[in-house]
Amino acid sequence: MNEAIGLLETKGLIASVEAADAMLKSANVTLVKQINIGAAFITTVIKGDVGSVRAAVDSGAAAASKVGELVSAHVIPRPEAGLMKNFI
Repeated sequence: MNEAIGLLETKGLIASVEAADAMLKSANVTLVKQINIGAAFITTVIKGDVGSVRAAVDSGAAAASKVGELVSAHVIPRPEAGLMKNFI
C-alpha cells in the first residue's frame, strides 16, 4: 500500500479554500474532509499516493500563504490502517 494522508491547517476560510483548490488541481488526490477546529482554524485532509500527496500539500501550502495564514502542513506516508477512521 503506497497511500498517504496530507494535512494542511490554515487560519481563515479563504486560505483554506484556496489551499484545497490548489491541492486538488495540482495532483491526483482526493479531498477527505475539512475540519473546522474553532477560532478560524481549518484543517484540510487529503489522501492519495505518497508522491501526489507531497506535491499537493506543497502546492496548497504555497497557495494558502499567498492569501492568508498557513499554520501547518504535514504528510503521513503509509498511515496505520485505523488512522483514516478518525477522519471519515
